[in-house]
Amino acid sequence: MSEHSATTPPPASAVWAERVGTRQYVGRNANGAEVRVGMGPGEFSPGELLKIALATCNTLSADHRLAKALGDDFAATVGCSSVKNEEEERYESLQVEIVTDLSALDSDKRQLLAHRVEGAIERSCTVGHTIEKGATVSLDIVDPDED
Repeated sequence: MSEHSATTPPPASAVWAERVGTRQYVGRNANGAEVRVGMGPGEFSPGELLKIALATCNTLSADHRLAKALGDDFAATVGCSSVKNEEEERYESLQVEIVTDLSALDSDKRQLLAHRVEGAIERSCTVGHTIEKGATVSLDIVDPDED
């Protein structure tokens, strides 16, 4: 555990990560959640976290639509795959897939559900909007002892 958490407050943001080893961090939020970030066993890479964020933002945005059509206790798995541009060190495309049992719905109801799910995601998925529109990114390196 780093000295940071014991002596200084986290950065002025909703999430932060503390270095716990070489190329290893623990990401945290104000709700007490933690995720291991790095390139080793039991850790998510930053790219994997981006894909998980996009996938779950999609399903969280559409959860109410899916529950209305499939029942409050519906089971679903969501995944996100990517095509990476190695030269530019970025993803060229991301594909989200929601897997759930649609057998209780006829073809028309499946199409209607797909339309409503897509609409809910278009309205509410902040992560998707951010990726599609390309957010600006800035970086500050701050010495906590400097005033």
